[in-house]
Amino acid sequence: MQSVAIVGAGALGGAIAHTLARRDVVRRVTLIDESGRVAEGKALDIAQAAPIEGFATQLTGTTDLTHAAGAAVIVIADRVAGGEWQGDEALMLLKRLTQTSSDAVLLCAGATAREAIDRGVVELKISRRRLFASAPEALASAVRALVALAVNGSAQDVGLAVLGVPPNHVVVPWEEVTVAGFALTRLLDEPARRRLHAKIAALWPPGPHALAAAATKAIESMAGRHRQLLSAFVAPDLTAGARTRTAALPIRLGSRGVEEVVRPELSVVEQVALDNAMTL
Repeated sequence: MQSVAIVGAGALGGAIAHTLARRDVVRRVTLIDESGRVAEGKALDIAQAAPIEGFATQLTGTTDLTHAAGAAVIVIADRVAGGEWQGDEALMLLKRLTQTSSDAVLLCAGATAREAIDRGVVELKISRRRLFASAPEALASAVRALVALAVNGSAQDVGLAVLGVPPNHVVVPWEEVTVAGFALTRLLDEPARRRLHAKIAALWPPGPHALAAAATKAIESMAGRHRQLLSAFVAPDLTAGARTRTAALPIRLGSRGVEEVVRPELSVVEQVALDNAMTL
């Protein structure tokens, strides 16, 4: 992958730029923020760490949104002044970006992006393949850490997905969760799993470093670094007929964005909970 543009040089945008650079995922990262020379300064600061941290990613900063043109992926992060884009502001930003870059994948990195994805697909007719948000993967990572603590294991051994609409309508398919290849249902009884589930709402929203790691994981997947599934906010398939809202679902990514939405096996109770979460 040649280049990634990050719109917003706030705490989240800066963390994503640094994480991408350290992992040498792409050749060039452009950090864009309309607040003075903040993006330029942060890009320079990260670039000066290259000899110490041993990466070769080129970083530039600018106030001009048109510099996002040509990027394979445009990451929507947070502004230095104003935080994440929400409501009509988010919709206007998406409109400007689609006019500038008609083919780029639009990756929303913030925790408040679900409504923007819904409106972007419905009102701006952006393909659901090109527009998604990675914040649910940060939540899934936190849940993996909780599970690892409960079984006295490693979070790297925990396989699970997060579905629904956080914080109050999260669905975890507990029957499908594994720890080092073993079913979690063999390691934790039902009361213990319920106690874990009760803690999930308090984990939302994730902080900027967790969100940056989730966004970077998504970009690495699109760059072909791995083929792992990610939990992400993805718009509903409007061709299916029924009108539902954007929710967290497991997805498989490719160079053009969302390749597949993977539906795990759910119990009757979990399926009803997910349907309720997605109902308008």
